[in-house]
Amino acid sequence: MFSVETLVQQALWVGLVSVLMALMITIIDSIVNNYGEVVVSINGKKDLTVKGGSKLLATLADQGVFLPSACGGRGSCGACKCQVDTDVGPHLPTETPYMTDKELKQNVRLACQVKVKSDIKISIPEELFNIKKLTCKVEKIVDVTYDIKEVTLKMPHGTELSYVSGQYGQFEVPPYGDSKEATARAYSFSSNPQRKDELEFLIRLVPGGIVTTYVHQHLKVGQNINVIVPVGDFHVRDTDAAMICVAGGSGMAPFKSIFNDMIERGTMGTRDVWYFFGARTTRDTYYLDWLWSLDKKYERFHFVPALSEPKPGESWDGPVGLITEVLDKYLQEKIPLDQAKEGYLCGSPGMLDACMNVMRKNKMTEDKIYFDKFA
Repeated sequence: MFSVETLVQQALWVGLVSVLMALMITIIDSIVNNYGEVVVSINGKKDLTVKGGSKLLATLADQGVFLPSACGGRGSCGACKCQVDTDVGPHLPTETPYMTDKELKQNVRLACQVKVKSDIKISIPEELFNIKKLTCKVEKIVDVTYDIKEVTLKMPHGTELSYVSGQYGQFEVPPYGDSKEATARAYSFSSNPQRKDELEFLIRLVPGGIVTTYVHQHLKVGQNINVIVPVGDFHVRDTDAAMICVAGGSGMAPFKSIFNDMIERGTMGTRDVWYFFGARTTRDTYYLDWLWSLDKKYERFHFVPALSEPKPGESWDGPVGLITEVLDKYLQEKIPLDQAKEGYLCGSPGMLDACMNVMRKNKMTEDKIYFDKFA
């Protein structure tokens, strides 16, 4: 049997050894991972001298160069692609699912997965230099459903942002709770470009989501918030093809922007627009009065909302079923098969994949289906 004194001494020794090991690990890490200053050369035109050791995405952002990122650098969206013209090792398993064979051969990488350890040369589209971080003031917060908030931000004084309806911004919230650093997630603009002095987002509460939880539980009117804008290449193509638009939940956002932009520019009503909006129950629907008013005013605008799980006793006389089922039915029975079409999608990755399958099945080609997949 060990005495209490012996047990206490053993515990103290274990504690001391643990502290010494942690200290050694810290010292070794500082030596091994001390990459010093390195140079990031962009497009052979711009050289950034930075401290090595961080991921390329974060390193560039610290220098005011922002690559698209819908997932906040978690490696789950595949948006932060750039061509790396320096040998930084083979592609990681976290990168290859997002790469085509051509991109693999060109050494296109995900910036959030590449660690900057030495001088590195990269190539990015020139237009990415137009993305900037702005500090905006929260002007208004409106509950449009029980789990979606419409957040309006006032642009900094004297700042006017030029963007295309359909693009998005990376909404950044400060550290809180267990979150030790600022966290950003991507949300489509629901405002249209003609609203020069403000930005609007539709943000749905995701259980456990760092940014959405902050927005729904902590964000206040009058507060300053950072946004990285504008990002993304989702936009309406200038053709006469029928627009087959599909959304669910907060996927309404880019279409609110797109439709109001078309109205402002006088192009609404000049081409067929079919807007399919999927929700579970009536409490998941919103902006219905506005959308039905467009359906009534413009002969070529068709609004098709559907409920997948209407509750007993709910007042609903519209289509019932998954929005993909309703889309399939309309493509087969109501929208001419031989009519030129373009697909515009916004929603969860699963919904987007299902919609693309339906569209391909109904002779819509993949090169005419457009979306931003937020994961």
